[in-house]
Amino acid sequence: MPNCNLLGTAVIAKQIFVKITEMGYRTSYFNVTDNLGTVLGTNVYKNDLCDGIYYYVPYNATEIILESIGKCRFFLHREIIQLSPAQIAALECNVVNTGTLWRHLTDTKLTNNFYGNIEPYVIEYPFIYQYHDEILQNVKDYTVAYKYLPIVDGVYNENAKIQTNNKYFNKVIIYNGQQCTGLLKLVPKPMNNLSAYNTYPIYNTDSKTILYTKSDSFYQYNTFWSVVKNREQPLFNTGCESLSIDKVLNQSNMDYGVKSFNKDTMRAKGLLVRHILDDTSDAHLVSQFIIAPSQISYK
Repeated sequence: MPNCNLLGTAVIAKQIFVKITEMGYRTSYFNVTDNLGTVLGTNVYKNDLCDGIYYYVPYNATEIILESIGKCRFFLHREIIQLSPAQIAALECNVVNTGTLWRHLTDTKLTNNFYGNIEPYVIEYPFIYQYHDEILQNVKDYTVAYKYLPIVDGVYNENAKIQTNNKYFNKVIIYNGQQCTGLLKLVPKPMNNLSAYNTYPIYNTDSKTILYTKSDSFYQYNTFWSVVKNREQPLFNTGCESLSIDKVLNQSNMDYGVKSFNKDTMRAKGLLVRHILDDTSDAHLVSQFIIAPSQISYK
């Protein structure tokens, strides 16, 4: 039931009602246009479209286009049709499971990349100590990084790759039941540049940037301690993504400020080291094993 604006006897615009009736968990924001290219809305939240929004469109527009701009990118084309007030009132919006099969190896040069998005590659190592609590000193990781080369004939070739030294995980989180380092961003140690080296660690509002080195095939880093403000508050929040339990840091409970003294060392009868790669998809990291040197803490 579109309403029309009149200029003399010429119809210049009509009012339409846009409402989505099904939405998934991975959709978030949409751009709304018509088939004539008129931009009706940008970054429109899915809940607003679930409630329904009125727009004015040119009188000769025949189609509405919703562009999902979240992780799940797609275009939804719908014809503008005439509905009665009763039919509009009967429209309901439901949340449905929109899980799909993911295509793999569409580009052999990329690894953790699906439908144009970089998806985090996460691997977590648990460490359990003996009778005494132990203090974590550093982390040594034997990971092999490969970079795949273009395949000109279209036939997959296992030899079309090289081992590289300049790729590694870009984030790490170390934690136990009561302590957490917060988000540590990893960058390679500057070579032959003492002034740049002395600028680390870098304290950010929601993370700390530290250096890692590679020697004798081992990646190694330290410069971490617990940044938890309140041990009575959770270390992690539950996110909205699939399989995301304990995957989102409770940043409101982390203090990334400078601590010259009284650093809270990572001390317990066990801990977990979570490595994350989410800033590139052209590196294939093959984790062999990891060592977490520690010393017994007597009390």
